[in-house]
Order: sequence, then structure tokens, then C-alpha cells
Amino acid sequence: MAMKNRTFYNEILTEHNMNPYHKHPLVNPMKWMRGVNPSCGDDIVLQLNVEDGVITDGAFVGNGCAISQASADMMLDLVIGRTREEAIELKDLFLKMIREEITEEELERLEEASSLKDISHMPSRVKCAVLGWHTLEEILKEDSNGGETTTESDGDNTAY
Repeated sequence: MAMKNRTFYNEILTEHNMNPYHKHPLVNPMKWMRGVNPSCGDDIVLQLNVEDGVITDGAFVGNGCAISQASADMMLDLVIGRTREEAIELKDLFLKMIREEITEEELERLEEASSLKDISHMPSRVKCAVLGWHTLEEILKEDSNGGETTTESDGDNTAY
């Protein structure tokens, strides 16, 4: 059973890396932030449109390893159409999963992003998986302060 799940997860990761739905520039994004993982070379720019507290659209551009690219794509699948608060809650669940502190019910809420749960056993890849999520957190944190978001994050919030 475990091998079957791993194959399924690898297929999800490969699909989101090879055919990322959200990897394209947004036209006139309201918010954007660069996230960089210096240890691996991942470098993304996350772009969001947030209206009345709801993420109405999102995309990313940049380069990086399969894990960082797939994770950012899966994250956007989850948060587009949700409120700021719901997106932060999902980010918290994702980081809880990486720390191996998540329940099965919580894991289900992450949908395809749950396929990255085994990353917790690969410490050198954790920063790749969390880069987009930390960048999202920084955008939404600044969004709640009402400021324009155009800053850079090194994505190196090791506390995942």
C-alpha cells in the first residue's frame, strides 16, 4: 500500500512540475513578492489579486527544483477563491504537515499538497517545499497592514 501511495504522490508532483497551471505572469497583479531559497537556487515571484479579503487570482513565475515549483502550483490551487484567513490556515496546516504534527483530517484539507508530506524525511528539500508557502504568508501579512507588497523574502524561515 505504501508503494502505491508513493507512486501516486510522485505522479502528482511530476504533473504539477511539468504542467503547472499557475506558472505564468498575472497581468497587473495587486500584490507580488519574490521568494528565494539560496541553498537550492529556487527563485519565484508569487503574484496575487486580493479583493475584499478574498484571493481572486494567483500565479507564480521563476525557476527552481521540481519540489518548489510543484508546491507553489499546488498551493495556488488551494488558496485561490479563499479568504486571507483560510489561506493562512492552510499555510499553517502545510507547515504542520512538514513538522509531522498533522492529523489525517487536517491532511485531507491540503488536497494534492498532502502529496508532499514525505518531504519531512528529506531535510535538504524542506526549504524547497515551503518556499511558496512562506512567500504567501509574507504577502498576506503585508496585505493585512494595507501596504503594497513588492518585497523579497529569502524563504529561509527555518522554523517551518
